[in-house]
Amino acid sequence: MFNWKRFGMVAGLSLTLVAAGCGSSEDEGAESNGDANGDEAASEMNYGEEMGYEITGIEAGAGVVSSAEDAIEEYENLSGWEVATSSSGAMATALGEAIENEEPIVVTGWTPHWKFARYDLKYLEDPKEVFGGEEQIKTMVRSGLEDDKPNAYKILDQFSWEAADMEEVMLEIADGASPEEAAQNWISNNQDKVEAWTEGTEEVDGTEVELVLVNWDSEIASTNVVAEVMKEQGFDVTITPLDNGPMWESVAAGEADGMVAAWLPGTHGDQYEQNKDNLEDLGANLEGAKIGLVVPEYMDVDSIEDLEAAE
Repeated sequence: MFNWKRFGMVAGLSLTLVAAGCGSSEDEGAESNGDANGDEAASEMNYGEEMGYEITGIEAGAGVVSSAEDAIEEYENLSGWEVATSSSGAMATALGEAIENEEPIVVTGWTPHWKFARYDLKYLEDPKEVFGGEEQIKTMVRSGLEDDKPNAYKILDQFSWEAADMEEVMLEIADGASPEEAAQNWISNNQDKVEAWTEGTEEVDGTEVELVLVNWDSEIASTNVVAEVMKEQGFDVTITPLDNGPMWESVAAGEADGMVAAWLPGTHGDQYEQNKDNLEDLGANLEGAKIGLVVPEYMDVDSIEDLEAAE
């Protein structure tokens, strides 16, 4: 009698385990199926619809904005999209808000820029090469500057740094430092580079120099660094922010002494062609710059062609 009871208990326990095992398999199957459905839904997500088929741009007339507008014409899958122009600051704010809420966003981007140090971002591949390849940031000065202000000319001619340098200054400004303070901090920590820029120059006593820039974070950083170096050499430096066209025109007309903010060959290509005969090109002060469409890394798109046309 005892053995039969024992047999019954064992059999009952076995049936319970089998039932539990079947239930677990069904649950796992349901979960697996649910994940598959979730992945499928994610892959079918229409980011464009969520964004109103809008690319967040910067100032109208900027080369990256013009290229974005060209991309809309070149890529059939961007039919119905538009570029919303604003400012580089407004673009950065919109990008930060979207990332905070993990929302989709496409912005006109460029490097060097502090946003790549702060956020996990990626350029969308550009199979049609609408945005071109790598760019240089070049220094342009007015005709006659070498004769009038040879020491200022030589500093501008010798100014050269790398993307990491620029991004260091940009990020400090983005974190709340004034452009002058961030520039001074960078200069204090990079005296070897500063000495190379000022090599062969003499200190002056209040010689006036006007530098112009387009109000982009990258150009705010570079122009303020150069200005602070020149101030240490005794120059009285004025920095004037302008829109893209007037920036070039002011140097070409001799109204300003120079700029370290010329993005070529793509971004400022039109302005260069219009003004190149009336200014002097001192060459690249930074290599490896780039422009394009930029998205947060969490977006499941890798190419401009992955975006969907407006319905």
